[in-house]
Amino acid sequence: MIYLDNAATGGFKPDCVTSAASAALAHAANPGRSGHRLSLSCMERVVAARRILSEFFGGYGYERVVFTKNCTEALNIAIFSLPTPIITTVAEHNSVLRPLEKLKNGGAKIEYVPLNSENEIDLDEMERAVEVAARGGTPPRAAVITLASNVTGTAPDIMRVRKILPPECLLICDGAQACGHTEIDMHKCGIDGLAVAGHKGMLGIQGSGALLFSERFNPAPFMFGGTGSESYNPNMPDFYPDKLEAGTLNFPAVISLAEGATYLKEHMSEQKKRVEDFTARTIEGLKKISGVEVFSKPNPYGIVALRLKKVQSEMAAFALSEEFGICVRGGLHCAPLMHKALGSDGLIRLSFSAFTPPVAVEETLKAISALA
Repeated sequence: MIYLDNAATGGFKPDCVTSAASAALAHAANPGRSGHRLSLSCMERVVAARRILSEFFGGYGYERVVFTKNCTEALNIAIFSLPTPIITTVAEHNSVLRPLEKLKNGGAKIEYVPLNSENEIDLDEMERAVEVAARGGTPPRAAVITLASNVTGTAPDIMRVRKILPPECLLICDGAQACGHTEIDMHKCGIDGLAVAGHKGMLGIQGSGALLFSERFNPAPFMFGGTGSESYNPNMPDFYPDKLEAGTLNFPAVISLAEGATYLKEHMSEQKKRVEDFTARTIEGLKKISGVEVFSKPNPYGIVALRLKKVQSEMAAFALSEEFGICVRGGLHCAPLMHKALGSDGLIRLSFSAFTPPVAVEETLKAISALA
């Protein structure tokens, strides 16, 4: 079987990640909830994991790293704490669009930036929209933007985005597809909130995620419950990370995410080159097949989107699985506005990782050619 659905979840984990997660399953207590040696030892490892992630992403200190079960939870915590108006893009995943729709239904003003003629987020249009809003007295107070489209792999120039936005505007980034594939420095890019999926490019196991945030951004509790601190207090503690971490942490997932970041610190550059090579060769090959339309450019995120002109995307994905043993994803990829902007009713998405065997490119091109 050839696994090309890494944008949904990473299909291979390094040995250091799986062994760390296994050890955490076999020998763990509730981190920081008790005063005994094992609980305190687990808590020290959680604090170490926060420090690793803060350093990895150029963050704002370990106490401003909150662990979540996935990127969706991290985005929800961030979005429901944002001031309005909010500016976003049509390239966003439903993890952004649906929380924003909830705010919109409550009266919040949300502005959606379109794609340009290159099917990339139109930053010229974003600049115009911000200028018009400022002249009208309602400049955006927050922006939510993906660092890489989960449909096509296109990525905005986040440094330019930061320059376009008013200085006081909070910048929240969905890093689900970008984290682990390219360097992200929150300080350098002026990112106030970074939502991380642990189980994709970061190489952690499912159930891992994080929200990192700046001193200017103070998210409110999204869940309420025990923290192991201030147990006498009827309210959530007013300090981070306890303020946002109600209930028992997924200790094996946290440890796996830290191990993934540690592995990537040494190997990300070589992995990026490998994934870029996979996408470039696949796109070049697809363009030679009659009846195939390609929607991606070479990218370091491993994403290649295409359409077979005579086969519906879900049916093509099913055929690739059943007839050729190739795992891909068809459909709308939880990004309906992106597909609408592309004029698509569903695409086939191939998503590579650095651990994809090289033969996968040729085998996949043969299979798609046969289907086409």
